[in-house]
Formats: sequence, structure tokens, C-alpha cells
Amino acid sequence: MIKNRPTIRDHSAEANLFARRAFVGFVFVVILIGVLLNNIYTLQVEKHETYQTRSNDNRIKVIPIAPNRGLIYDRNGVLLAENRPVYNLEVIPEQVDDLALSLQQLSEIISITDAQKEAVIKSNRRSRRFKSQILKARLDEQEVAIFAVNQHRFPGFSIEARLARHYPYGDALTHALGYVSRLNKKELSELESQGLAKNYRATHDFGKLGIEKFYEQRLHGQVGSQRVEVNNRGRIIRSLSIEHPKPGEDLVLTLDIGLQKIAQEVLDGVRGAIVVMDPKDGGILALYSNPSYDPNLFVHGISSKDYRALLNPDRPLINRATQGRYAPASTVKPHLAILALEEGVVKENTKVWDPGFFQIPNVEHRWRDWLRWGHGHVDVYEAIEQSCDTYFYETAYKLGITKISNFMSQFGFGDLSGIDIHEETPAIMPTTEWKRQRFKESWWPGDTISVGIGQGYWTATPMQITNAVSILVNKGIHRPPHLVQVAKQNNNVEQMYTEEKPPVVLKDPRNWQIALDAMHNTVKKATGTAHKAFKGANYDPAGKTGTAQIVSIAQGEKYDAESLKEKHRDNGIYVGFAPFNDPRIVVTVIVENQGGGSTIAAPIARKLMDYYFESYPSDTEGK
Repeated sequence: MIKNRPTIRDHSAEANLFARRAFVGFVFVVILIGVLLNNIYTLQVEKHETYQTRSNDNRIKVIPIAPNRGLIYDRNGVLLAENRPVYNLEVIPEQVDDLALSLQQLSEIISITDAQKEAVIKSNRRSRRFKSQILKARLDEQEVAIFAVNQHRFPGFSIEARLARHYPYGDALTHALGYVSRLNKKELSELESQGLAKNYRATHDFGKLGIEKFYEQRLHGQVGSQRVEVNNRGRIIRSLSIEHPKPGEDLVLTLDIGLQKIAQEVLDGVRGAIVVMDPKDGGILALYSNPSYDPNLFVHGISSKDYRALLNPDRPLINRATQGRYAPASTVKPHLAILALEEGVVKENTKVWDPGFFQIPNVEHRWRDWLRWGHGHVDVYEAIEQSCDTYFYETAYKLGITKISNFMSQFGFGDLSGIDIHEETPAIMPTTEWKRQRFKESWWPGDTISVGIGQGYWTATPMQITNAVSILVNKGIHRPPHLVQVAKQNNNVEQMYTEEKPPVVLKDPRNWQIALDAMHNTVKKATGTAHKAFKGANYDPAGKTGTAQIVSIAQGEKYDAESLKEKHRDNGIYVGFAPFNDPRIVVTVIVENQGGGSTIAAPIARKLMDYYFESYPSDTEGK
């Protein structure tokens, strides 16, 4: 058997192979080091600012700070809406050894429900243990005192305070001021679309109604911020800087809280509304709707039980002063008289025969006067003074609905008054086109007859009626109603009066005085429908009563309130102003289902005017 001879190793070739492999390895290592150095350079030099910013974002947090909401005062400086501290009992679970045991012991000295305990325990499982959690909100003074004495027994628990809105006059001002409540998703979405969401990052409450809603941006203020350093778990280590928030503007209203409280007292127990205006500038002195409700119920979240109680047939949630639609009744007769004089339908001394009813030629139906046997021969003065329906039936029939509607629209009927709250309705100033669209029917002459005494399809709000009378006493000058007089921030004061609208211009300016003199007679003459209510007043008033039928009475039948359901009884209305020669106050009173304006509404207006002129005695000048 032949053995294989061993192969002689080529040392030179092996050395060359090793050298080549070593070189390749060295080049590869150099390339890797180059890549590493390049990345280090990129991270530490080229992108230093980017990663420094991202590092700071992880290390530094910006915490928004909510501004204090602006306060609201009446015209005399009385505080109407304030910010009060609300005390919450809070707990930091990390600092509590046995959370369940501590909650049980705490409930022995302070009333804490099982639901509140369970909420904290569940929240502790979901959120970070070092974050403070609310155990019980809105502690009363006694609970705060009890906890303060026992706080040493409960490490990790503390009383924290924040400011919350409070309305010291409760339901007296609800429909004027409105209220704030928790900011909801819909409102937040609207703020985002307006580019305002950032300013509400720390805000809990938002204006829902009235002044609080209309002037939300002014009242809210500007959000502040605090820069803090946190660790990798989000715990605050230290505060770096703070930018203080700017509080909201304070608002001074035209309202007089004393007059507002009188309005509340005189409407106690009945449904209705009162509007008192200064015709000199359109400032609203009182605006009250009854029944009302306590706005403080909504600030912290109203219970379902309390909310259901507000959903009753009396509709307290409706602002009757600006949303209540009533037939204006005879309160518009002075305006219609001016139109009739302007159009030549009647003259100052024209006498109209009133047998107690009016008939359209060749029509059997009779439109009855409130005085069954009639007023006899009456001119424009007597027609307004005695509230003669027949006079205005005939006047309206001759004028026609188009002229009536066009003229009355100049006084704001059928349109928003422009008052600075959102809760308002335009009501209805009927036209032929309106009836065609609404009922698919033509306008008939009989429809115009009812409009002639402020009834039929015609409806108006107390605010519209007040505004119309204000234009009348100013002889065509239109000063829109408003609730806010000035806005104040620091030492800056901004007047908030609204601009005047175009005036109502008459062909014969004397017609203004004829209507005003007739309204003066309504109060001063013994035959006037408001004479009894204002007898002995130490100022010089003028006005007009009105009684609005809710249901029609059949021909030949007599109105009997006792036989009707309360909701079918007449509404009483009164509009008035004083002093006659230099009007400084216009009052509108509407009382639902309680009877005539002369017996119900006028005496209420007397109480309001008495208070006003006692409070502002210099305003009696002109008597």
C-alpha cells in the first residue's frame, strides 16, 4: 500500500492572504468609526438645537393658569356677580399608606358617600399616584373647620381652594345676568373654530346665558402659564418661571338692583315681565321675568331633580321680557293714531261715533268695544285716553295692513331690539306675505280690524313695546336698549353705549305731541284708564293701559273670568313714562292671566315709578 506524501505549506501565500483580510477588516472598522463620528457630529452639532428642544419638552412642562373672571356691578356699584372661593377636599394617593382605611376614617368626621370613595379608588388605579385627586367638592365652612382640626391624622389629604362664580341676588337677576357652567365639548369646538381654544386651556366655566354669555370674551380674561421642570415620571421638581394671567374686564350695568328687587316683589306669585328703560340713552334700569330660578344651581352642575323641577308649565327658563310673545293690545294705539294722522285718515279734531261695536260694510260680524254701550263721539285724544276700540277698528280698516306693518316696523316691532343678550325673539309684525307663507291663506279685512287694537296675529315682547314707547317719547329718535354701561380693566374705562339707529321721521312733527298729550290725559284726566292707579303721584306720569284677550268670546256673550281656566284669562299690560315734559323713565308691565291693564298692570308700574323717583329725586323735574 502506497502512503500519500505530506503537502509542503506555502507560508508566503498564507501571509499574503492574512494581510489582505486584515486590510479589509481595518478598512471596515475605519468606515464604521467614520459613520459613528459622523452621527455624533450630526447629533451634537448639526441637530443640537432640535434635540435640545425635544429634551426640554420632556423635562419642562408649561402649565396653564386660569384668569379670574371679571366682576359685574349695577349702576350704583353694587356687586351682582362675584368670584367666591370653593373648597375641595383632595388626596395624593402616593402619600397615603392605606387609602381605603383612611377614606373610611375620614368619612367618620366628614360626610363622604360610598360613590365618592369608589371614584377616588378607581381614579387611583388609572392615573398617576402622585397626582392630586378631588375626593369631595364644595365643602362648607363647618366641614373645612372639622378637617383643619384633624388634618394631622390624614397625611396626603388637604383642602384646596379655587374661585367659582356666585350670584348673591339669586333669582332676581337670572334672565339679565344669565350664568356660567362647565365648558362642554360643543363650546370648546366653537372656540377652536374661532382660534380661541388656547385661551381656555385652564378654564372650567363658560357663559351660558344673558350678560355672561354675550360678553364672555371680555369677562374671561387672558390665560397665564407656569414653566416647571419634571422628572421622567412627570413629577414636578421645581418651578422655572411664571406668566401671570390677565383677569377679565369688570362690567358696570345700567341696572338698578333696588328697582330690580321691587320688580321681583310686585310680580311675586304671578307670571309676567317688567322692563324699565332710561329713554335718554337706552339703558335698561330693570329687566325681570317671573317665575325665575336660582342661577347658582347651574354653576357647579345642576342635579337632574332640580332641572326637572324647572321644566314645568310656568316655564321659568324662558325670559319673558325678551322672549315672551304677547299681543300688545291697546298699548300701541298712540302709535296707530300717529299713523292715522300722518295718512290723513283722521285729523286732530275728527270725531268718530262709537256705539259699542264696529262693522265692516255688508258684513254681519261685530267687533265689540270693551265698553258694551260705547263711548259716543270721540276724537283722537279721547280715543287714546279712554282706550276706545271702535275708533281704532275703523282707523285700521281705512289704513290697511300694509301701511300699518310698514310704519310699526320702524318702531322695532317684528325685529330684534338689539339688547345685549342673545335670548330674544323678533315676535310677529304680520303682513299679507307673512300670512300667505305661514297659513297659505290670503289676508282678509277682518284680520286688519284686530290688528287695529294690537291683537290678532300681532305679537310683541315687553322689550319691543318698551323700545317703541321710548322712540315715541323721543319723537322718533331711536336709542337701542342695552344692559352694559361701561367695561373696566385696570384703570381703563370703556363706554359701551350702542349707536343710535335711523330716526322715525314724520311729515308733520306735531303728531308726536298729539299722541303724547293723549297718553298724558290717560293718567291725568278722571276719565283716563290709568288715572286711578297714579292718583296722588308726586311726579308727572303719562301712559297707556292694555288688556289682551287670550281666547275669543262668542258674539252676544260676556267675558266672565271666573268661568274660564286661568290660562285663558286676559293679560294686563301697561306702558308709561315720566316726567311728562322730560321723560327719564319708561316702564312696561305685562301680567299674564290676571285681568285688565288698568287694574293689575298700572298699579304695579306705579310702585316701580314711586321707587325710582324716591331714589332719584332730581328726576322729578319737569312736573
